Amino acid sequence: MEWLASLRKSIDYMEEHLLTDIGAMEVADAVHISPFYFQKGFKIVTGYSIGEYLRNRRLYLAGLDVIRGGGDCREKSPYRERNSGYAEEKIIDLAYKYGYDTPESFTRAFSRFHGVSPMRLREQPHRIKVFLPLTVEISIKGGNKMDFTIEKREPMKMIGFERNFSYDTSYREIPEFWSEFCGRYCGSDAGFDQEENEIRQTIAECMVGEFGVCIDDIGDGKQFRYYIAGAYQGGKIPKGMKVFEIPASEWAKFKCIGTMPQALQTVNTRIFSEWLPGNQDFEMTFPINIEWYSGGDTADSNYESAIWIPVRRLG
Repeated sequence: MEWLASLRKSIDYMEEHLLTDIGAMEVADAVHISPFYFQKGFKIVTGYSIGEYLRNRRLYLAGLDVIRGGGDCREKSPYRERNSGYAEEKIIDLAYKYGYDTPESFTRAFSRFHGVSPMRLREQPHRIKVFLPLTVEISIKGGNKMDFTIEKREPMKMIGFERNFSYDTSYREIPEFWSEFCGRYCGSDAGFDQEENEIRQTIAECMVGEFGVCIDDIGDGKQFRYYIAGAYQGGKIPKGMKVFEIPASEWAKFKCIGTMPQALQTVNTRIFSEWLPGNQDFEMTFPINIEWYSGGDTADSNYESAIWIPVRRLG
């Protein structure tokens, strides 16, 4: 149950540091989990990214401060000299207290979250949007009985198209990346210049599109690299494509059967909500996650795909 305990500990840590400048890196460090897998699992289990959760909690507390009249945060604000009125002073103080650079950016975020401006909420306190600390409860139904195998693999050299994604927007933007790839390279190969033809030839020879690879090595806790990739067969690397290597490891391979992307998303959710909390034999190692896609129609109810996670045996 270490994973479940870590999630609960992370929420406690965030609650204790809501008024300090923390993000996903600091929270993951506090619970001793790779930022990549921690953020991925937190999003799947709770429905929020770390950034969204912290932002929502802070804006809810800011709403309470507005209703109460701002508390004592005015005494700590370095912006007092810029005050041109009581209302403006309150906004400046709250912006500083909750980590915003300007009162304007705070007011925009506050209004998006609560649906009203700070001054309007003061007049209509019933309109506050409540966002309480999360309580993580996981019902382990499948546990280690999920359909997976453990396979040891040597280093894998891959080639593909790279793009960086934010943890906050990746669920929407990665499918758009795939749509862009398919729209450009999965149609007719007639009528293109030499450079484009070299790319298409490499895609065909290396089966680019067989893998989707997430790699968290940027180091800022906000973004990760994602590749639409295939197994590199050697030779010239066309412009716009990159070669990279996956380290040797044991991999837990979770089989997915069904229409995409629903089948893959369902298994991904079960990994973090059932398999991880229930298993005592493995732990995740380096911050890489691989999606494997078979050929064929992704709308077919029998379509096969898989999720690969690097693991280390415990004990």
